[in-house]
Amino acid sequence: MLGSKLMTEFDTLADLSRIQARKFPNAKALIFRNEIITYQKLDRNSDRLANALLARGIKERSRVAILAKDSPKSYEILFACAKIKAVLVPINWRLAASEVSYILNDAEVELLFVGSEFHDLVKSIESELTNIKTLITLEKTAENWLNYSNWYEQYSDVSPAIVVEPNDVAVQLYTSGTTGRPKGFQLGHYSFFAVAKEWTRQGQNWLNWQQTDKSLLVVPFFHIGGLWWAIRGFVAAAENILLPAFNPIEVLEVIEKYRITKAAMVPAMIQVVLCEPQCPETDFSSLEYLLYGGSPIAESLLKEAMKTFSCDFVQIYGMTETGNCAVCLPAEAHTSSNTNLLKSAGKPFPGVSVAIVDGEGKELPPSQIGEIWLKSPANMIGYWKLPEATAKTLRDGWIHTGDAGYCDNEDYIYICDRLKDMICYAGENVYPAEIENILSEHPAIAEVGVIGVPDEDFGESIKAIVVLKAGMEAKALNIINFVRGKLADFKLPRSVEFVQSLPRTPSGKVQKGKLREKYWQGYQRKVN
Repeated sequence: MLGSKLMTEFDTLADLSRIQARKFPNAKALIFRNEIITYQKLDRNSDRLANALLARGIKERSRVAILAKDSPKSYEILFACAKIKAVLVPINWRLAASEVSYILNDAEVELLFVGSEFHDLVKSIESELTNIKTLITLEKTAENWLNYSNWYEQYSDVSPAIVVEPNDVAVQLYTSGTTGRPKGFQLGHYSFFAVAKEWTRQGQNWLNWQQTDKSLLVVPFFHIGGLWWAIRGFVAAAENILLPAFNPIEVLEVIEKYRITKAAMVPAMIQVVLCEPQCPETDFSSLEYLLYGGSPIAESLLKEAMKTFSCDFVQIYGMTETGNCAVCLPAEAHTSSNTNLLKSAGKPFPGVSVAIVDGEGKELPPSQIGEIWLKSPANMIGYWKLPEATAKTLRDGWIHTGDAGYCDNEDYIYICDRLKDMICYAGENVYPAEIENILSEHPAIAEVGVIGVPDEDFGESIKAIVVLKAGMEAKALNIINFVRGKLADFKLPRSVEFVQSLPRTPSGKVQKGKLREKYWQGYQRKVN
């Protein structure tokens, strides 16, 4: 029950780093390639970095960003920012240069850490960055940039005497926005501990975390799911085996080599791992739990994974707005005689409330479909500089998810559709407005609607429905390539259909539901 007992001691990420260093100084916090970082070393490195950041003028609420694949430095930066009340902005390194530039300027980032693979990208936008005063390379040298190790190692490893509060903003994560521009989600330190504290109060040790656990970190640090999962391992003082990015061969090798006990993946990752030729020969006997989420999973894929990995499976459902997970389908539900439970997202975690409401905000009885609202002690503080959007999504403590679903008589939640236009491609959230805004500039396009359609490998893929201007011609590949380079590759349309007109409401809004109808016929739910 170690992880459960320790959970009550943590209120902030700064607490987490310091307490674990004191209690488990020589335990392995991170294993990365051939590098081992103990809890004491992680704490001292982050103290030294915190003092270096203070010396560069980084103050309370200053935004510090990182654009790099995951490494121990990612977590040193996380804890260093936490200790001085700075806000960390992890950047999705799959984004296009223009998207990265927008986020850095929108967040008013003052200092940016850059992995060597992204030097050229940052140099291409350097003149556009309005607030950044300092650029630091994490590995190789770069002209006029500071080198991470050479720079911070000259500073003291005495912990800064700064009081950090649970309500201070810890991280600001960006995802696609409904209007076509990314939104910054502000999460307080409490978001990483609040729900887990409720487990402890009810005498639960979720997933049976122990200090002897070996946790696989493969969901990217820039996603709330990846960051949240890493914190779970740190809380248990477990060993966390870190991969810089998802690679199915490496995943299989690491599970066997380090005897991984707990892992988290999105369904698309599970699919790719299962398809790897060496998967049948891999020893999965050490695995105790595999957590999945981020997008719905096909029942056939889930059953194949359960058979192959032969461990307990747990599903989580939530949003960045809810501090990641709010609902859980536990391991016992996966093996229940009630096979219908495999279609469920699960039940709310302790301390989390769920309501299914109609269009007027009236709560509906069991089995009636409405919008899912979530009230969690881990809810976000709000969107950065978007008070109207915050007020629309977060009302009286309730997050309006935009997902349609229902509860059964046993409080299991079932997701049926999305009220928002969001597409979930391989665990990445994509909003059609981003793509439509760019395609509307194509000289041959008169109208365009972008939707998600079922995809066996990635859950949903992106389809552009296009109306051409009179007398104009365009090929599907031309349409797709028009988006390439302007947005991240995962946001590119995978297919294009040409039509004479788009269905619209009397007010002129494109009816996305009608566009999606023919592609989702035969599916019990309109998310895949």
